[in-house]
Amino acid sequence: MTHTYDIRRVDRGYRFAVVVSKFNELVTRRLLEGALDALRQHGVEAQRISVAWVPGAFEIPITASRLARTGDFAAVICLGAVIRGETSHYEAVVSAVTSGVSRVGLDTGVPTIFGVLTTDSLEQALDRAGGKAGNKGYEAAVSALEMANLMASIG
Repeated sequence: MTHTYDIRRVDRGYRFAVVVSKFNELVTRRLLEGALDALRQHGVEAQRISVAWVPGAFEIPITASRLARTGDFAAVICLGAVIRGETSHYEAVVSAVTSGVSRVGLDTGVPTIFGVLTTDSLEQALDRAGGKAGNKGYEAAVSALEMANLMASIG
């Protein structure tokens, strides 16, 4: 017999952490607003949400790790915007942040959601932060809810 995990329920007791980069704040603040909207729409009270601002995307993984290791959060949502410039710095930052966020989830067992935009232009980033491509912060928060529920179902 196949067992199917039900991820539709939302436990109102869950706590969520959001790590958000100050760099490219024009974009990241919109991602944060989207994430907070999603959590609230799904019944998560404001006092169950902790937000940690970090200087840049590179600092997201270590902060996410510290938060995940507290055991206080059902999931950690990581938000940032890395926009391609004229140097190879973009590739280095994207690689470090991507692998770092992934490693946090694997090392801690706490769902760590990658909501870091990696775009070629500010326009593309804004499109994904509430513009014509939706709000990836909102989507990241919905993923966090689903993963928190799934992990609780698995036990």
